[in-house]
Amino acid sequence: MDLSEAIRIRINNLITEKDITIYKLSMLAGISRTTLSKFLGGETKYLRIDIIEYICEALQMKLKDFFDDPVFDNIDIVEKQEKQ
Repeated sequence: MDLSEAIRIRINNLITEKDITIYKLSMLAGISRTTLSKFLGGETKYLRIDIIEYICEALQMKLKDFFDDPVFDNIDIVEKQEKQ
């Protein structure tokens, strides 16, 4: 699993745990629902770290607690090589 997929899973788990919608999370975090929906739906690959921090603030958790989850235990990091 790559990092983006792990973040998607973590956000979806938190939404379920807190019993809120994507819309409610976007309102609480002050971020665009479209941005959040596109990321969670896999239309966009990356979510900026500041947006993850806004999500954490909305859910009253620290950034370190967001990433302190078993979903991040087996992340595949693929190094990209530049063409020469």
